[in-house]
Amino acid sequence: MQSLARTRVATLARPSSRSAILAGRRFLASDAHDEHHDEHHDIAPARPEGFTSPGWGYLIALSAAVVAFYKYAPAPGDEAYITRYIKHYTHNAEEWERINIKHLFLSKESQESALLVADARPPVVHRYRYPQMLERASPHLQRVGPQVDLSGVVAKTDKDY
Repeated sequence: MQSLARTRVATLARPSSRSAILAGRRFLASDAHDEHHDEHHDIAPARPEGFTSPGWGYLIALSAAVVAFYKYAPAPGDEAYITRYIKHYTHNAEEWERINIKHLFLSKESQESALLVADARPPVVHRYRYPQMLERASPHLQRVGPQVDLSGVVAKTDKDY
């Protein structure tokens, strides 16, 4: 007895008669659609072509624009309107040099402050061996003389150890 899975695979592997017929037909060059190419589809009359079509209007407008351009265009020796406009509203070379030098100094100050912050280190901490000894005695009601003179004491740094 065969399992259901094998039966299903066998039926899927066999081509059906419908798919074999469709695979055998070629729809490229057939006479099946000849009846649709009759002349009765073109029942609307052709529009008469004259000088009133939009294309002629565009041509006239383009011609007027070209004539106006050549009439009002500057002579070869003159500066164009756009060039004069750009020159009027832009800075000259000395102004740009002044702006760039100012920007350079401001950038230098900004980088120096950033470098100062980046190279910052916490203050050196002096570590005492027995720090509780400093707070052991009370500064009040002390006799004259029992206190030690600490003016010559030098704190050791990390390099001294």
